[in-house]
Amino acid sequence: MNPQNFKRLPLPAKLVTVSWHDLLVIGVPVLLVTALAAWLAVKFIGPAPPDSIVMLAGPKESSYYSIAERYAKIISRSGVKVRVVETEGAQDNLRRLADRKIYADVGFVLGGVTEGIETSGLMSLGSVFVQPVLVFYRGKESVERLSQLEGKRVAIGPEGSGTHALAMKFLVANGMGKGPTRLLELDGDDAIEALKQGKIDAAFVMGELVRGQVTRDLLKVPGIRLMNFSQADGYMRRLKFLSHLTLPKGAFDLGQDLPPHAVDLVGPTVELIAREDLHPALSDLLISAAKEIHGPAGMFRKAGEFPAPLERDFPISEDAQRFYRAGTPFLYKKLPFWMASLVDRVLVVLVPLVVIVIPVIRIVPPLYRWRVRSRIYRWYGALMALERDMFAQPTPERAQEILKRLEDIQEAVNNMRTPLAFADQLYVLREHISGVRNRLAGQH
Repeated sequence: MNPQNFKRLPLPAKLVTVSWHDLLVIGVPVLLVTALAAWLAVKFIGPAPPDSIVMLAGPKESSYYSIAERYAKIISRSGVKVRVVETEGAQDNLRRLADRKIYADVGFVLGGVTEGIETSGLMSLGSVFVQPVLVFYRGKESVERLSQLEGKRVAIGPEGSGTHALAMKFLVANGMGKGPTRLLELDGDDAIEALKQGKIDAAFVMGELVRGQVTRDLLKVPGIRLMNFSQADGYMRRLKFLSHLTLPKGAFDLGQDLPPHAVDLVGPTVELIAREDLHPALSDLLISAAKEIHGPAGMFRKAGEFPAPLERDFPISEDAQRFYRAGTPFLYKKLPFWMASLVDRVLVVLVPLVVIVIPVIRIVPPLYRWRVRSRIYRWYGALMALERDMFAQPTPERAQEILKRLEDIQEAVNNMRTPLAFADQLYVLREHISGVRNRLAGQH
């Protein structure tokens, strides 16, 4: 059989710059994966931090309110406004935070005042200072046990205050919850004034109701003394949230030597309590302010002792734990608050996308080459099958069938859309097809 007698097929006219079909087959899944990654990143990205915080403090004349104003001043430097809300005290703060109908973010709460209040959904940003329980009394006889005040008139703070809640725990522990002792629910200033005027015999005084200077001045009033808790260790065993404190001799006034001797005291820690949905950036701002305010040494604390992640009545939030471990995030150290927040949120989206998209994009070229070459290589399998038939010494009729199959292969190859970058492989395939044709012609 003469190869010149075979029908000659036209040169391939299907060479293209790019095989868009192959790119679509590969690109669509890549785009879907990218879109899914972007959607997941956006879905889980946190919202932008609010530009304001509602902080529950205490009465306006209290040290808590004064401290809250210091928080507001420090945090305002970052462009976030703090609205300080006057309340009845620590227990009232806790009730308001627990009530989702009341708009509030954070507040000062004393240890040991959670009884009867549902606290789920609340978390601690850490203990910020220790609050001593001060019991002032009138009289010449030294008072070192609360039971010595039985039958007397005692101010225990207004309902809703931490002072009231703690005073009742102290009195009940001494068997004085009921009986002849007259318990008066006076607020801080009223209780102090009544004590000065001799209208009451003793008063529980804490910083949530009065300012520190007021308590210092009380010791200068003739006839008024500060109770020494000689049973301080016993109180700590009974009421686990208490700490043993010592007021040094002359701590209030060195010139007048007030107090004239060291005084044993007990008191709970004050925690910064927030709702669990507090934005992480605001959590960082609050703890940073707490470090600036409560970090230096004070009357009842060492330098650097507070704030601290001391888990008491509330779990420490994950954001607070992260801050205590690693400190202020890098971006918030170097950039203004609003810009750091924006960059932080953008990175939350970009980092997962980069991690996922770059490897996916890198496999696109190999996949593209594999798809184009696979269309070329599969015809080699067909040629090998034809050659096996040829080696079997086919009859003339069988040879015509093989030739028809070879022409079909040639036509399919010529009509195959092939990118220019793979034209050399296409021409090599055509040469191999011609070689098979020549061998077939040589047999007949």
